[in-house]
Amino acid sequence: MDEFVRAFKLLYQHPSALLSGLPFAFTLMTILLAHELGHFFACRHHHIRTSYPFFIPAPTLIGTFGAFILLRSPIRNTRALFDVGASGPFVGFVFAVPALIYGVLAAKVVPGLADPSNADVVFGVPVILHILAKLFHPGAPVDALLLHPVGRAAWVGLFATSLNLLPAGQLDGGHILRSLSARSHRLISTFLPALLLLLGFFRHWSGWYIWAAILFGLRFLRSAPVYDDTPLDPGRRFAAFLALLIFVLCFMPAPISAL
Repeated sequence: MDEFVRAFKLLYQHPSALLSGLPFAFTLMTILLAHELGHFFACRHHHIRTSYPFFIPAPTLIGTFGAFILLRSPIRNTRALFDVGASGPFVGFVFAVPALIYGVLAAKVVPGLADPSNADVVFGVPVILHILAKLFHPGAPVDALLLHPVGRAAWVGLFATSLNLLPAGQLDGGHILRSLSARSHRLISTFLPALLLLLGFFRHWSGWYIWAAILFGLRFLRSAPVYDDTPLDPGRRFAAFLALLIFVLCFMPAPISAL
């Protein structure tokens, strides 16, 4: 709390300091907007009525709880269900990766960056960041990279993508799984909250407890019926595999660790 108070005092005395946050804010909002526009245009393609994207401002470390759109008509078949669910993560990932590449290229190597004596918080490292670090900073430990703000915004976008791709409930990953198998969707939606509780216990990130509660609550929300459950075509099944690959590249068992 003291750090937030000092930050507000600094901004009150020097409003121009806000400009230093523009690269992070612009990049993050672009990624989040791209994600939601992916859903939006998929809905338009399938003649599903929807709202325009809304951002959710919040007094958090990143300044937002993300963005969302409201569906105003039913999703009538599995093809539309898959397209609407997968389009957001795909488009958001496509926008986030170039930003992450730039962030890694412009990163500074700071030995001991993750040492408890040097940092209060350590951010997790997704698989894709491990890959890029080895490509552009061979020999440097990935936890010694101080990402450029554009890269840190991409990190947030990838983290949001991994959360959205959790295969349960009304999340994007839940829509994808339900379009493949309604039975598997019901089964995983039942047991995934327990798995997240275990992950929170062993990885010491309390956020997994919150997500377990969210997914548990979503089980009591009635899913809109899909009237045509025709199996997905081979192209969409391959795209479902790509969605799983994106999830693996973005997922972090311990996204934020307090030291």
